[in-house]
Amino acid sequence: MDAGLREYFSEIGRRGGRASRRTLTSVDAQRMVRVREIRRAFRRFHPQCFWSYDPDLQVGAADAAWVAERLKRYGGRVAWNVAARLCP
Repeated sequence: MDAGLREYFSEIGRRGGRASRRTLTSVDAQRMVRVREIRRAFRRFHPQCFWSYDPDLQVGAADAAWVAERLKRYGGRVAWNVAARLCP
C-alpha cells in the first residue's frame, strides 16, 4: 500500500474515535467507496483474473486502471461490467 493511502486511512481511523466530531467530505467518502470497490473486485475475480498475484495483495486507488485492465482482458461479461464501473 502506498504511503499516501496509508496516511489517508490512518487519518480516517483517528476520526472514527471522535464520532461526534467526525467530518468526512463528499470527496473523501467517494474515494473510500472507490478503494472499497477496487478491493472487492480484486478479491471476487482473483481466481479468474489475478491468479498469479498474492491473494492478500493490498490494492488501492492507484491500482484502479491495472485492476480494470485485467478484468477486461481475462474476465467474462460480469468482470467487464465491473471494470467499466471502476474506470469509466
